[in-house]
Amino acid sequence: MKKTKLFIAAVVLLALSSLLSFGLAQGQEPGTIVSVEKNITLEKKLRKLELDLLFEWEGRVYILVNDQDLRTLDKLNVAYLDESYKFPALRKDKLRALAGINGAYHSYKELEADLEVLQRSYPQLAQVFTIGTTLENRKIYALKVSDNVSQDENEPEVLFLGCHHAREWISVEVPLLLGKHLLENYASDANIRRIVDQSEVWIVPLVNPDGLEYTIHYYRYWRKNRRLNSDGSYGVDINRNYGYAWGYDNSGSSPEPASEVYRGTAAFSEPETRAIRDFVMPKHFQAMISYHSFSQVILYPWGYTTSPTDKEALLNGIAAAMSQLMRPANGRTYGYGGAGSALYVTNGDTTDWAFGTSGIPSYTIELPPVDELRGGFFNSEQDIIPIFNENLPAALYLIDWCIQTFGPTTRQILERNEKTISPGKAKAAKRLPNLSNR
Repeated sequence: MKKTKLFIAAVVLLALSSLLSFGLAQGQEPGTIVSVEKNITLEKKLRKLELDLLFEWEGRVYILVNDQDLRTLDKLNVAYLDESYKFPALRKDKLRALAGINGAYHSYKELEADLEVLQRSYPQLAQVFTIGTTLENRKIYALKVSDNVSQDENEPEVLFLGCHHAREWISVEVPLLLGKHLLENYASDANIRRIVDQSEVWIVPLVNPDGLEYTIHYYRYWRKNRRLNSDGSYGVDINRNYGYAWGYDNSGSSPEPASEVYRGTAAFSEPETRAIRDFVMPKHFQAMISYHSFSQVILYPWGYTTSPTDKEALLNGIAAAMSQLMRPANGRTYGYGGAGSALYVTNGDTTDWAFGTSGIPSYTIELPPVDELRGGFFNSEQDIIPIFNENLPAALYLIDWCIQTFGPTTRQILERNEKTISPGKAKAAKRLPNLSNR
């Protein structure tokens, strides 16, 4: 497995994988960003603390903290630097001016309007569905792209998800732009037309609408949904709320409501995760990507443990191919590997659930930051299209892999082979191919 510079920081990420006990209620002031030196001695001191890691840069780890966390750092004699002045979103004089203004990034209403435009502009190819409703009564939308879009055809289905975590704005734009690209280029690009004709592509660009709106209007660093918890804190990390290995341990998620990785009171306790579950289970998806930011890596199961799955070769081979296809657009290299072993353990997340329940290739793609000193979550508006451009070939590759592996032509070959070879060999012929040997 290849490891990028960010993978080298895995020790720090593991130490800080449980995020800060922040518990911001609506209207409270934002926290403080500090940096500490990255070293093994400090890692041991911080191992048991729940801190909100933002990024690692030039030998220092940047962390979002509140007053209680600062007192804890003082007690531990941890030297830190206040870095808040570097982050425009934390400047009090800017908060009101920034409220409701997110430039080229989509708000919930803007996304809703754009999805409607796509459906209206391409009625034969695009259809928008409401798959659930949030705590604050916002709809969770899914865009289907396929020829004969109103029909449920016997074609491979591929799922793309965005914005489980509210502050990760770029994760909305990449899957949405994928849908637009397929629709806008269907008539002129033979390869796009082939892909759309032979598959059903489903895109849920905004899994966490309530959280996204909160980041736009109140607090840019908000991560979770907007559940009012029993202790008066807000939010469940919906990417720790899925049913597979939910609550496996307190390292990959937290039982504490104020934690940024709070897993909720039970698996699928949140309307957002139930919406994805109830949408996915009746279908037969062959692959999935869930977009996040940041780290510039491609992660696959398992997340809840450092052990590999029984399909390590397949998952690694697809990830390697996607990483290679991403590089030419902007020269950026995406590392790849099993989430638990390559980055840090998480339990109850989307990709473990999709793979664990259905066995399909499932990936978390952590998109890149444009500027580490802006905290990793602050991609510039100008970087939206370049980040999409480098992710497009990987998404098309995964769709095409599903077509080649599960499409009608492949099924016809398998059915023909079944008539001429023994039942034992026929069963072997249906196994998923090992892409590392292709």
